[in-house]
Amino acid sequence: MATRSVRDWILHVDLDQFIAAVELLRHPELRGRPVVVGGTGDPTRPRTVAATATYEARAHGVRSGMPLRTAQRRCPEAVFLPSDPPAYEAASREVMAVLRAFPVRVEVWGWDEAFVGAATDDPEALAADLQHAVLARTGLTCSVGIGDNKHQAKLASAFAKPAGVHRLTGDDWAETMNHRSTDALWGVGAKTARKLAAHGVHTVAQLAAADPAELARHFGPTNGPWLRYLALGKGEAEVVTTPWIARGHSRETTFEHDLTDRGDIAHHVATLAGRVARDTIDAGRQATRVTVKVRYTPFLTRTRQATLPAATADPAAITRTALTVLGRFDLDRPVRLLGVAVDYAMPDDQPTLDHLD
Repeated sequence: MATRSVRDWILHVDLDQFIAAVELLRHPELRGRPVVVGGTGDPTRPRTVAATATYEARAHGVRSGMPLRTAQRRCPEAVFLPSDPPAYEAASREVMAVLRAFPVRVEVWGWDEAFVGAATDDPEALAADLQHAVLARTGLTCSVGIGDNKHQAKLASAFAKPAGVHRLTGDDWAETMNHRSTDALWGVGAKTARKLAAHGVHTVAQLAAADPAELARHFGPTNGPWLRYLALGKGEAEVVTTPWIARGHSRETTFEHDLTDRGDIAHHVATLAGRVARDTIDAGRQATRVTVKVRYTPFLTRTRQATLPAATADPAAITRTALTVLGRFDLDRPVRLLGVAVDYAMPDDQPTLDHLD
């Protein structure tokens, strides 16, 4: 009997319909029913969108990012629940703690996904053990993709949904991927796929066989060859366990009724700036730059920014800068959304935030 050798693998752990699944743990009576989560949970309020939907709702065409009103039209029998980010953050931390209890390397990529690096002779058995541990500890299911690199593992987990395990490596890459459109690749969006199609490249196989020089000419010296690299099934194979450090924070509000009064607009920007400043203090960070976003009716978005004189978490300084930036906008049309964001000084470049004067 042939023995399997221990080697390095990359696994992508992707929690199934994560936000909806967390809500179903809190509302088990809703299992099996179409559920949509987003905003305040009120589909009659304008300009609120779905954060996620259960598979039962998705079967009716409901998708993340869809206006709740549209979701209600497509699925009148759906139950709508408000979004609760702190609950999702807590559930995510618990899942990642389960993964870290294994003799593996864990790179968190968001609330609902992580890459796992492991040396094993049986990656499917490891994937199953991870799934069982997550389910036992949190009540959540996950799909696990196995690959030689992150790109393959990420795509494999999509093939595994829901709650399955799938392996995609160099051995079966061509058979699995070559016939698919280029936007099946991780990192190739619809816009890039359309541009590739305009140059006669429609499938992964065609992209893999494309002339690197031609790709560089049309997509840039870095992006062009990188697209072919993806089509060949290549990708990063290092799992980085260094904790992710946020580079900034933002707050924004979409208004049920458009704003036209400059005083009202300034008031909302000041309020958002104060919230961002509080987030900065809570994170123990300091801000270096302030960005203001204005979205006019119907959907024209503009941003302006300014660098702070010195890194700070002082709410007055951040608010004052935000209002100064707002003064650079032409507020001559109705405003439907306002946002304020700050860039953080990175930890190696900033002093410890002990207090505010």
